[in-house]
Parts: sequence; structure tokens; C-alpha cells
Amino acid sequence: MNYSPAPVFDANPSAGNNNLGDLPEWDLRDLYLGEDDPKLASDFAWLEKECAAFASDYQGKLAALDATAMLGCIQRNEKINSVAGRIMSFAGLRYYQFTTDGGRAKFLSDAQEKVTNFTTPLVFFTLEINRLEDDHLDKLYAENADFARYKPAFERIRAFKPYQLSDEMETFLHDLGVVGDAWEKLFDETIAGLEFTVDGDVHNIEGTLNFLTEQDRSKRQEAAEELARVFGENIKTFARVHNTQAKEKEILDRWRKMPTAQTGRHLSNHVEPEVVDALRNAVVNAYPKLSHRYYELKRKWLGLDRMQVWDRNAPLPMESTRIVSWDDAQNIVMSAYGAFDPRMADLAQPFFEKGWIDAPVKPGKAPGAFAHPTVVDAHPYVMLNYLGKPRDVMTLAHELGHGVHQVLAAGQGEMLSSTPLTLAETASVFGEMLTFRKMLDGAKDQAERKVMLAGKVEDMINTVVRQIAFYDFECKLHAARREGELTPDDINALWMSVQAQSLGPAFDFMPGYETFWAYIPHFVHSPFYVYAYAFGDGLVNALYAVYQENPEGFQEKYFDMLKAGGSKHHKDLLAPFGLDASDPKFWDKGLSMISDMIDELEAMED
Repeated sequence: MNYSPAPVFDANPSAGNNNLGDLPEWDLRDLYLGEDDPKLASDFAWLEKECAAFASDYQGKLAALDATAMLGCIQRNEKINSVAGRIMSFAGLRYYQFTTDGGRAKFLSDAQEKVTNFTTPLVFFTLEINRLEDDHLDKLYAENADFARYKPAFERIRAFKPYQLSDEMETFLHDLGVVGDAWEKLFDETIAGLEFTVDGDVHNIEGTLNFLTEQDRSKRQEAAEELARVFGENIKTFARVHNTQAKEKEILDRWRKMPTAQTGRHLSNHVEPEVVDALRNAVVNAYPKLSHRYYELKRKWLGLDRMQVWDRNAPLPMESTRIVSWDDAQNIVMSAYGAFDPRMADLAQPFFEKGWIDAPVKPGKAPGAFAHPTVVDAHPYVMLNYLGKPRDVMTLAHELGHGVHQVLAAGQGEMLSSTPLTLAETASVFGEMLTFRKMLDGAKDQAERKVMLAGKVEDMINTVVRQIAFYDFECKLHAARREGELTPDDINALWMSVQAQSLGPAFDFMPGYETFWAYIPHFVHSPFYVYAYAFGDGLVNALYAVYQENPEGFQEKYFDMLKAGGSKHHKDLLAPFGLDASDPKFWDKGLSMISDMIDELEAMED
């Protein structure tokens, strides 16, 4: 069991960004007051004692429990998960805000070791669940409706039954988990500690990547070349991390007799391999009409014979350099949420008022953005690296969507609130779409509409095309690692093999771009996570089309879907909307929305 926060990214002191307004920082006191909080010490002590008591009360006895006793067992397990999750959320969130601080890194490592040691006696729990007969469980479900509510959780556990090892081996692997975590922390600390010099000033990775969206092409080029230089200097470290993580996964998969490197992710996502294959194939087949076509348009707008990689996220020539203050960003997103349904804005408001968002870019802070649900008796926390770009507004809308989803799903309880990754992106991408449509409707003229449409197309290409290219890269990486150690050049070649295919013929690739796989955190933290973004975008595009065609009653069905958390399969969640992700045509419906936007952009050229 892993109680660490999701691998997405207490606030180290910061003066903030004066030109953006008063950027909020986290107040983690809803979890614990600090490392020396007596409640934290009490929870550690309770966890150690309760894990031992749980094992004493139930190990070797699950098959003999009636439905009422089994319900009590499940509820005790949920409480253990809640306390362990609260501890690790606190430790993880503090760490990701200041990854270069040795004290926070030590606290996280110590907490992970303690929780791992305390919970080792619980390894029997899922193993014994998987030894129960189907008929026996069906009988228990029929006897007690409260216990039957947990059937979806049992089905997800039992999906791993064919790949289960002996009790002793599972216990060993549980204890060994902290070693894999150490490699993840090495990656995080290395990334956070990198320094890049652009225009004479030193920046962290987040600030340097931000230069790739500058209007000044020479600044974009300088940043891209500096990224390549620094990645190149550290490429042996990144290659070692990827080799080790991929080899560890290969060993685990081999021992578990998993047929592919992707099988474990599909099982945890509660999605069939053929559904993912249909998504992947639909996107790859659509490259020419999506990314290839759009980037050819963009090449013309930029007045270039050839595009370079530092032009991929460049603003359009007619786009003014615009900085959006924090207050304006909040108003834009909250207005869009409220226009869809006032309840959506009501659920989002506490994030701004109660220290649930950490927005400033700060030294040592992890790059990127995330929403972490913590535990159901607390609340989510959102992390941003807010720099005032219009895309940062969309990131705020995205992460708030996650937060709203997590708040609504908390009512399902600890075992059923968490959604598979494939569905976890639903509310976030839908929140982005609501915000985009609200902003598009307010466009003052055709030129502004063109800029906004192009920006949305780029975001969708980054979410769909780029993430499927990432997925293909990972598939190739893990397949190649099974044949032996990979040199940095080997990994570089795999990366480049998917870049030209996905981005298209408009691009040239500068020397050094082959190392840009090095900074993508999902490859290290969550192998094959990335296809969930494309899944979520395609799903939301199809959902939004339903909303546009027949808005009557849509909000209630949408809220019901979010409240369901992880208690339903994607087929059951989408059925009320008349959608089915297992139908290959479903993905074409989602991709057509992107294609239609490119059609509109092409029509503006006439």
C-alpha cells in the first residue's frame, strides 16, 4: 500500500509576485499544526497500534466473517487509510513546496518509512480478499446493503488477483517500496535544484519553461538552448533514474506474470486495454488533421519557413503580451463556474478563501500544478506556479475542477472516493472548457477570437496529441529496457522517434531537444499515467457536445457523475449521457471538436 500523495506536486517564505497581486499560499493547519503537533505524534502512535490490532483481529479470518463483521473490518481499514493518508499528505505537501529543504525531505522520508513499517502487517488484507470465492462474496453482498456498497472497491482489488504473489513476497515488496520512493525523490530534488541562466538572470525550471511562451523569439531560443544545455549536463542522472525505475517495474511485472508493462496501469485505471488502444490509435491516426495541420497554420502566422521546437508554444504575432492578475484570474474562473451552475462556484470559493491554494513561483518549489485530495475528512489542496499568463488561468480552472470533483466524491468514503486516472481528469478538463467558452463568448473582435481559439487548440493538442506521443515513448522505453540497460543516447533516440511523428513536418529539431524527456515527472512517478489526459480530454469533448446539444438536466447528471467518485465503471458513469468509451467512434467524436476548431481557424485565413 502506498499512502504518499499523488505524484503531482507549508509554504517556504516568499515575498510573492508583486505585479500579480496577493498570491495565496497554503495553510496546512487543517492537517497538522506542524512537525511538532501533538496530534501528529498521537496519530503515528495510534496507527502503529491499530495496524497491529487489525492484523491480530482479522488475519487468517476473513473467510469466516459474516456480512456485518466484514463491514466492520472494512470500516476499520478505511480509518487506518485515513490516518496514514493524512500523515503522508501533510509530509508530502510540505516537501513539494520546498523540495530542496533538507529538513522537509528528511521528515517525508521518515514518515514514509514509519507508515510503511506500521502498515506491513496489513499486507494480508487484499491477499485474503482475493482468496475469497465469488459465491461467498455474492452471499455477503446480498446479506448487507451497507457492505454491498463496497462491491466496486472489491472488484478493483480482485482485478489484480491473477497477478498476486505469495504472502511473504507481497510483504517483502511492501517493505521495499521506500527504495523506489528514494529514486523518485532523487528525481524531484534534481529537477528542483537545476539552475538556468537566461538573459543574464538565473531561473528555476518553471521560470525557464515559461520563457518558451514569450513573444520575443530570441528569448524563446535562448531558453530552449539553455534547457538543453542543463539537461545534457545532468542526463546521466536522469538516465540512471529511468533505467532503475523501468527495471524495477520489469522485475515486478515478470514476477507477477503481467502480460505487458501497461497492464498494471490499465487495471488501476479500471479500463480495458482495448479501450486504451482505441484511444491511442484514434489520436495517432488523427495527427495529420490535428497537430500537423495546426502547426502548418502556425508556421504561416509566425512568418517562418520552418518551425523550431521553441516556436511550438509561442504566442501568435497578433497576440499582445498580457499579464492576468490573480484577482482577475479568480473572477474569470469563478464567473465561468457560476454560469454553468452556482453550486460549482460555491464549491470552488473556499479554495481561494481558506488557504487551499498555493500559487506563487518560489525557489525549491516543485514545477507544474496539481490538486491533491488528501483524505475525505479534510479537503483538497491545489498547487500552481502562477505567472500570470492566460494559460495559467486555464491551469487554475483545470486544478479547481479537480478540487471540486474531489470535494464532491469525498462523500463516498476513503475506499470509494478516489477515481481512476482516466476519470479523474473529467471535472478538470470540463472546468477548463467552461472557462474557455466563457472567455471566447466575450471576445471583442475576430482577431481576439482567433487568438483564443488558437490557444485552446494548442492546449488540446498538448493534452491529447502530446500525451499520446508521451505514452508511445513510454511503451518503447519499457520495451527496450526489458532487453537491457539503456544509455542516454538510447533514450534520446526513443524520444525523437515519436516527436516528428506527432508534431509533423512543419518542425525542425534543434541539437539537444533529444534530452527533453528528462524533466517529465510522470515517467518517473507514474508510468503510463499520461494517456489519462488524452482520455479525459476526449471524454470531456464528447460530454460538452452532449451539453451543447441538450443542456436540459445536464447539470444534475454531471454532479451525480462527480459525486460517484470511484464507485462506478466508466460505462455506468457515461450511460446517462448516451456515451460509451468502448465504442471506437466515441473517440472520433471527441477529436472532431479539435478538428472543427482548426477548421474555423483555417476559414479565418480566407
